[in-house]
Amino acid sequence: MSSTESPSAPAASVLPRVAPVRVGEGERLRSVGLPGVTLSVRSRPPAREGLPPALYVHGLGGSSQNWSALMRELDGVVDSEAVDLPGFGDSPPPDDGNYSVTGHARAIIRYLDAAERGPVHLFGNSLGGAVATRVSAVRPDLVRTLTLVSPALPELRVQRTAMPTALLGVPGVAALFTRLTKEWTAEQRVRGVLGLCYGDPGRVSPEAFQQAVEELERRLQLPYFWDAMARSARGVVNAYTLGGQHGLWRQAERVLAPTLLIYGGRDQLVGFRMAGKAARSFPDSRLLSLPEAGHVAMMEYPEVVSGAFRELLTEMGEFGGVGESGSVDSSGSAGSFGGVGDSASAGPSGGVGDSGSAGPSKGVGHSGSASAGPSEGADVAAPGAGSATAAGGDVAATSAGS
Repeated sequence: MSSTESPSAPAASVLPRVAPVRVGEGERLRSVGLPGVTLSVRSRPPAREGLPPALYVHGLGGSSQNWSALMRELDGVVDSEAVDLPGFGDSPPPDDGNYSVTGHARAIIRYLDAAERGPVHLFGNSLGGAVATRVSAVRPDLVRTLTLVSPALPELRVQRTAMPTALLGVPGVAALFTRLTKEWTAEQRVRGVLGLCYGDPGRVSPEAFQQAVEELERRLQLPYFWDAMARSARGVVNAYTLGGQHGLWRQAERVLAPTLLIYGGRDQLVGFRMAGKAARSFPDSRLLSLPEAGHVAMMEYPEVVSGAFRELLTEMGEFGGVGESGSVDSSGSAGSFGGVGDSASAGPSGGVGDSGSAGPSKGVGHSGSASAGPSEGADVAAPGAGSATAAGGDVAATSAGS
């Protein structure tokens, strides 16, 4: 059993009472009990019946609240649900203490199987992108499309700014960090995270900043907060070292779903240089580059991410509301994709770059060219082909998350 699988957090039934999690206007929060894990699920009532389901998976240190802005943007387009991964947000620790990428992917698969909502439009950010990639590879029947925002895919040269997060996975470092920073206020911690995750922290409103502070204060009262952070970081680092058929890049090659990749030019945690490799690895991919965005583009530029996703649906023949030419309208939605070499304009209202250009967008291959490969994911306890692991730099802190 790996070090990421040793249970050490108290059972959910004996956890202390803390302040309730914030539920935004128009949102609902419910708890779903599954074998070995309990997940908190944030949702928005669908604008009308029959909308296709979507599921959102946050990154290390984040929560389902990271997706609230994008969920609002996609009202009337999809039936949105966002999960709190085990040990994060309002979800208690998993019964087995497994915070590995495999453990998180297993939780998502169990939820989708139990909810019978699949296939879903699956979204993932950073660590959540690694988890979503694994789910897509081993259970293609559950995934309709895949949208990855700064996914934590293995990098040969990890950015210097991502190293402190990776070090959280080293045994004893989290405890040392806790002692060294015990005098830090929640405000100081949140400012540090926003500076790391946002291309422009000034885009965060005072109200949103205060909400992040309150959420961090709540989570710091949980006895398993640092344990969940450290073990999840260790799980990412462990996955980072795996290669061959268990490597995440190999899994990316087996993803059958049409894939939208979104990378920020100011991302300090996932290298912008990895965008091209990702576009080449996912068989049916489109790439949207946002030069001014950081690690959480869905929080910084939700209208642009929403527009890009709408265009993906338009390309698939499932959505027709992007306009005649597919170009940007006053809401800041992203421009058309097309084939290899086409460009996607984000427009000035999207707030991305001086010229408003969102960078190149290209489709690589077709879903029919990917094979599911041999079964390798028995630890996920579900049918389907392939196995996946992932790694990358995620943020070590709060609801701004990664």
